[in-house]
Amino acid sequence: AVVSTQSTGDLYEFRKGISDYGLVLEEEEIKDMFSLIDVDHSGTISFDEFLKQLRPPMNKSRRGLVLKAFNKLDKTGDGVITVDDLKGVYDVTKHPKYVSGEWTDEQVFLKFLESYDTPNQADGLVTKEEFMNYYSGVSASIDNDAYFDLMMRTSWKL
Repeated sequence: AVVSTQSTGDLYEFRKGISDYGLVLEEEEIKDMFSLIDVDHSGTISFDEFLKQLRPPMNKSRRGLVLKAFNKLDKTGDGVITVDDLKGVYDVTKHPKYVSGEWTDEQVFLKFLESYDTPNQADGLVTKEEFMNYYSGVSASIDNDAYFDLMMRTSWKL
């Protein structure tokens, strides 16, 4: 693979991925592409960096809906969604693992936050950037603006 979801890839691995996918590029083109994707100039490409460069940007309307949802969840207004922010906004009582007694409400909240967190770097906090990145991926799979709008408004009661 060009970049694994579990790690980062260096220029050698990127070059190998390009070749494995049957692309024939000049060395300079490969280096240029690698530099464009390696936005933090670390010499490696993280899975998150890779995805951000592949996804089309969300339009203004979609970004606005995602920000509304984020702001609704961020009760304290500090730019980060925490377990405390979710209390009163997200009802855990219907979650199957809460109902069965396997998880506490805290565990349900943390699992919810983990789905929006940066892959392999879950810290129980979701920043505006992480929330936007999550919905950027969702947005890329939905062609119709009206459907995206309906999905966001229904999901978050906007």
